[in-house]
Amino acid sequence: MFYLAVNIIGIFVFIAIAFAFSKDHRNIKWRSILIMLVLNLVLAWFFTSFTIGTEIVKGAADGFNWLVAVAYEGIAFALPSWVHMKSMDFVTSSLLPILMIVPMFDILTYIGFLPFIIKWIGKGLAVITGQPKFESFFAVEMMFLGNTEALAVSSLQLKQMKAERDLTLAMMSMSCVTASILGAYTKMMPGQFILTAVPINIINAIIVTNILNPITVTPEEDTIAQMSGSGGDAGDASAKKEPFFSFLGDSILGAGRLVLIITANVIAFVALAALIDKILMLFNPWLTLEHILGVIMFPFAWLTGLNVSDAFQFAQYMGTKLVTNEFVVMGKVSGTINDFAPHFRAMLTVFLTSFANFSTVGMIIGAFKGLVDKKKNDLLSANVGYLLLSGILVSLLSAGIVGVFVW
Repeated sequence: MFYLAVNIIGIFVFIAIAFAFSKDHRNIKWRSILIMLVLNLVLAWFFTSFTIGTEIVKGAADGFNWLVAVAYEGIAFALPSWVHMKSMDFVTSSLLPILMIVPMFDILTYIGFLPFIIKWIGKGLAVITGQPKFESFFAVEMMFLGNTEALAVSSLQLKQMKAERDLTLAMMSMSCVTASILGAYTKMMPGQFILTAVPINIINAIIVTNILNPITVTPEEDTIAQMSGSGGDAGDASAKKEPFFSFLGDSILGAGRLVLIITANVIAFVALAALIDKILMLFNPWLTLEHILGVIMFPFAWLTGLNVSDAFQFAQYMGTKLVTNEFVVMGKVSGTINDFAPHFRAMLTVFLTSFANFSTVGMIIGAFKGLVDKKKNDLLSANVGYLLLSGILVSLLSAGIVGVFVW
């Protein structure tokens, strides 16, 4: 009971931290925040404690694993020795399936199915939460498309909105994942908690950004510009659609670049972290990057309802993820994740299920530079700390909420 109480208190501490750094305390819409918090608690309870809820997320996880298995057939055709072996390496098992899954989601976008789903889920979320239509739309959009892709297809809206709303979207972008990469996650971590984290992250991103950067949106401003297609400008409804096979070829090349980018990042970050460790250990054998990050993140980890030993281990994983990326930590724990206690396992999985890290800040700032004017870019650049704070708080809040129901 003690650790459950700490877990519950931790949720309110994370919200209090967001309040402490709020840009406008008076304009925070607490009624809307409370509705979303209750909604997230109900979702976490449903997905973790009810048979039908756990079956839904397990079924979704099995669906992604099935897609990965289908992708292996294409990989085995070109590289049979990489697939037909006792234990596939990280790139083959988790990243190469992206070459099929990304084009699949792009095809769903091309035929209009995915934009339709995003539009109506976003409208439903706006009605339930009382949030502006586009912020709700964008939260769902980035779940399916990823942060930079969602920003790209929303370029017309970003140009039309005031700079403060663009900052809110940039902060929200720190907490997304993309549906096309969930298959890679579910090959390394418990799929049930990966899929549970996705909707909870969406709502927590709205909660945290509305506390950190509350914005009043007038009815005239509360509109949704057209989602851009692959073949034309976002604002040109008559733009000619790109030929399908040209579109598909670009999608496959984009997926290939994504695989190379993730692979390069993982190799570089792991190697650089090892180099830093070697240098630090010259001064003291205990002094490693993980231990330093563990000390810094320990208070937040303990507030998720863990004992001191587990909290320090959890804090190290948290810090490593923020400095490198989620794949580095997932690769490190994938072989032992099922040996962890249920509470630890659930919260670690949820915390890792987002793009919140230092490199994502650079990606978001870079994406905005090509989409909006200098004034808006200057505002974003001046608030880099808020982007990172938003991503960390959303991950902590999501882990804490799920952790309440898993022991």
